[in-house]
Amino acid sequence: ALLSKKLATICLTAPVDLELAKYQLQGVKAEAETLLHDLEFRNLYARFAALLGNPGRKIAFANVQDDNGKTGAQTENGNGNSVGATKNADGNLFNLAVNANATGAGENKNASGEGDLFSMFGNTEPAAPAEKIIATAAEAQAILEPLAAGQQEIWILATESGTLPDLHFGSVAVCAGAQAYTLEGEALPVFTSWLGTAACPKGTLDSKTLYRVALSQKVQPRNLADDVSIAAYLDNPGQTDYTLKKLIETYLIGELPATVTALSKVAAALKEQLGFKHLTALYRDLELPLVPVLAQMELAGVTVDAELLENKDKEFALKLANLEAQAKKEAGDENFNPQSPKQLGAILFEKLQLPVIKKTKTGYSTDVSVLEQLAGQHPLVDTILQYRILAKLYSTYLEGLKPLLNKTTGRVHTHFQQLVTVTGRLSSTDPNLQNIPTRTEIGRGIRELFVPGVGYDYLMSCDYSQIELRILAHIAQDPLLIESFRTGQDVHARTAAEVFGLPLEQVTPELRGRAKAVNFGIVYGISDFGLAKQIGSSRKEAAQFIESYFARYQGVKKYMEQSVELARTQGYVTTLLGRRRYLPDIRSSNFNRRNFAERTAMNTPIQGTAADIMKLAMLKVDAALKAAGVKSRVLLQVHDELILEVTAAEKEQVGALVQKAMMEAFKLDVPLLAAVTFGRNWAEAAE
Repeated sequence: ALLSKKLATICLTAPVDLELAKYQLQGVKAEAETLLHDLEFRNLYARFAALLGNPGRKIAFANVQDDNGKTGAQTENGNGNSVGATKNADGNLFNLAVNANATGAGENKNASGEGDLFSMFGNTEPAAPAEKIIATAAEAQAILEPLAAGQQEIWILATESGTLPDLHFGSVAVCAGAQAYTLEGEALPVFTSWLGTAACPKGTLDSKTLYRVALSQKVQPRNLADDVSIAAYLDNPGQTDYTLKKLIETYLIGELPATVTALSKVAAALKEQLGFKHLTALYRDLELPLVPVLAQMELAGVTVDAELLENKDKEFALKLANLEAQAKKEAGDENFNPQSPKQLGAILFEKLQLPVIKKTKTGYSTDVSVLEQLAGQHPLVDTILQYRILAKLYSTYLEGLKPLLNKTTGRVHTHFQQLVTVTGRLSSTDPNLQNIPTRTEIGRGIRELFVPGVGYDYLMSCDYSQIELRILAHIAQDPLLIESFRTGQDVHARTAAEVFGLPLEQVTPELRGRAKAVNFGIVYGISDFGLAKQIGSSRKEAAQFIESYFARYQGVKKYMEQSVELARTQGYVTTLLGRRRYLPDIRSSNFNRRNFAERTAMNTPIQGTAADIMKLAMLKVDAALKAAGVKSRVLLQVHDELILEVTAAEKEQVGALVQKAMMEAFKLDVPLLAAVTFGRNWAEAAE
């Protein structure tokens, strides 16, 4: 602590001989101004004006709203007065930019009479055309029909109104060349029909909205050729904001109003980026075609057994009450709230004197990692762990399902998010159906709620078998892994035999379990500490397991080393289909950040490729179902599993074609396997 204090203390007695006047900013060279312009450092350029004593010098942008929502024609000057044209700090009128000494609206001159360089940063684009309001069906027909016959890409911004599966358009803006239109009222149904008949290419910010609304109205959209949010996601999957405003800031020089007229410019910039990064095929052949499939799944929803939901609600509520009473008794008849970290911490670490694992700014930490380390040291800890698991499932999937249950359809309609994960995996929200525990009795009880709807007889699960390990075998080209999968061996038993030096037939269930933990842990760059925690061994023993694994599976070791080195060299890793994940912390001086980036470099090509293969499988399954003309349909995608709703008459046919489509989705050097199971509810189907 004393050394840290010494290192952090600024030394005031260092012998420094300098003249401060020598370091005063004298001016900015023309080369610096040019550089700032070329590198598009707009804000930095403006800050130099203040440093040079010209704080009134500013740049106005045509029709751009400021933070208060006012446009350039309504900007207030330094005195707070609203002016008809923009004024600088001295109240002088200007068109695009004037410095503090400018005297007229028509010229932009600096103190020496030369043209003001700051005008370079004005928006030289013409002002966006006003969007003409189209409110009648006749007007909409007259506007849209000529567009349908052309080859020019039409750009669309739309919002939806209503709730799944009953949707309609709330607002629509259409841009054709230099002309923009806002459609409302009676024009909206005409636009919906036009989406299904117009062959012209169409681009948008959010194509799923167009598909969902159109499909809800029994219209199949034609030629939705571009989605700038998906393109931006592929270009930078770590970004969290794909709004038009953010995309304009990211990809366009200057500022444009966040209206439909900007879409084509953003799309052009993104097209160049995707081409440069070899992502165009992933965009055109995978992500864009997946949108209508997701829209169909969201509209279909999945049926919930409402009566069973009520019964489960009461059952879980009673279990929670019993666990709470048990916890209070185990705490010495202490009346406390199990959900309160402060109250629980006081009982565990003050009253019961359990060892303090971790502290926070507000007191003792009682998070899951702490409780898991304390498990077995006192009955209260195990009870609280059970209580928390049950409480979360209760609030999410019992109480949480009720308001999301469509009273008309009896279904919940989850939203599949395509732009969220950095690995390319889909996620689901409202409700999240991907986080239901798969290996617990409680999780099984939740899955029992989901059943076939009216007109269907079974839920069908088609689940990839060990897909990530198969991808690892392919990428690493490890001969032992490849042989295991090609010959149909139990890969975990084979790993146990290799690591522990035993004949395959002598591998016990316990050793197989340890090998399984190693196999899946290796994929995620597991440490000896993490493995020891999983298999209940010492850290030293776990380290020996990992060392023995790499000694036998040298192809895997080489792959992991090369992945990290490649990430250090180029700053990113890719999947087999070319999806990128950037790793800015791969060279970080912070050990934890660097270590996480290294593990991510090993895992992302595997997990991301699995996500890509599942998306390919979804496209192939959708095409196969349509080609067969069957009633059965895909409802859910959960990691490596597809859930379908099938009829008894189509059971065998659909099972065979879905399994075939999934197994042939992508060619690896080892076979892809997918298992098909059926049930009267999701729990049965997944067994």
